[in-house]
Amino acid sequence: MIVKKRVLFAIFIALLTQVSCSWFIAPFKSFYKTIAVEDTATVIAARTYIRSSYAVVAADLLEVKRGDVLDILDETIHEKTKWYRVRAHDEDGTEGWIEAKDVIVGSLLRKSNELAEEDKDKQPQAKGQLRAPAKLRFSPEIRDDNILLTLERKGENQTAFDIISWKLVPKIQTQDDSEAPNQQTSKNEEIEALKQEKKTETLEEKYDIWYKVRLSPEVSPAPAGWIFGRQVELLIPQDIRYYQFEGKRFVAWYRLDPVDEKASKQERPGNWVVLSRSNLAKANTPEEEPDFDSIAVFYYDKYSGEHTTVYRSGDFWGKLPFKVADKGRDKLFTILVRNPEGNLEEKTFVIFKNVRDHLQVTPPEGIPKLQRKR
Repeated sequence: MIVKKRVLFAIFIALLTQVSCSWFIAPFKSFYKTIAVEDTATVIAARTYIRSSYAVVAADLLEVKRGDVLDILDETIHEKTKWYRVRAHDEDGTEGWIEAKDVIVGSLLRKSNELAEEDKDKQPQAKGQLRAPAKLRFSPEIRDDNILLTLERKGENQTAFDIISWKLVPKIQTQDDSEAPNQQTSKNEEIEALKQEKKTETLEEKYDIWYKVRLSPEVSPAPAGWIFGRQVELLIPQDIRYYQFEGKRFVAWYRLDPVDEKASKQERPGNWVVLSRSNLAKANTPEEEPDFDSIAVFYYDKYSGEHTTVYRSGDFWGKLPFKVADKGRDKLFTILVRNPEGNLEEKTFVIFKNVRDHLQVTPPEGIPKLQRKR
């Protein structure tokens, strides 16, 4: 009786594998595809291949491009290089191996999307580009477990990215006295020497800067993240970059008039609001450091072909983000300022054109005027 049951069961299984039982097999295949997937991987390389294996002589099975989503089936380390076994979403469901550096896994991509969602309504504060290949991270610190992907520098015509905010991080971060004791001692000696000489540290001496950036899909499928400041070059607009003055550096800017794309490069200079910052450290903690300490507004006279400074403030304590909005023909420029009580207070400038079509600025109360030297 037991033998007969086994024979009947074998016959039943064989029948299920026939074409006539496709009504059963199709859902089973779909179930297999779902249960086998560990995570997804999105291609970050401009173009790469799914390969038959991770060996040097492996065959290229399928070309994939930036933004393509693959299913991760397995992973391995081969000669210190990480590889994923993946399944493509093409008609054949091509399966093979792809190098980990060419993709970003779904869990990390979700972290990047969360960062982008936080800042979706914020205006860019500046623009930048890479000085060298750099790691995009989901937090402003150097750790092995917070890397989203590596961004490559694409020559002189690389795509720029928006800088949404930045953070100053003390150069020496120690959890206890046993961590980096030699560096800490050296740094303390430098600080003490500066005090004796009655000198102030510069920002570069005291802090590392991190930029929170927004990336276009053409550059990265991960839309946002943090980049170490030393790997970033600020793209200060060509027509105003030479107007930095008295030890101030431009840190943020906004063009007040649209760019005429049909005009020649010589005709493209415009009107700008610029936020500047001295390079001197001004507080004991990075939370007390201002993001900027002065404002200038530049008007471009197309007849003279020169910029005129129509407004420049004195020094004050300002914090990002800044916002520019239209109000009829005028522009409203809003910043955050620390008041005498130590609280952040919103201040709004009105930027308008007079009857001669020249730009003028009405500053808010509480912003110091620039004291002209005699």
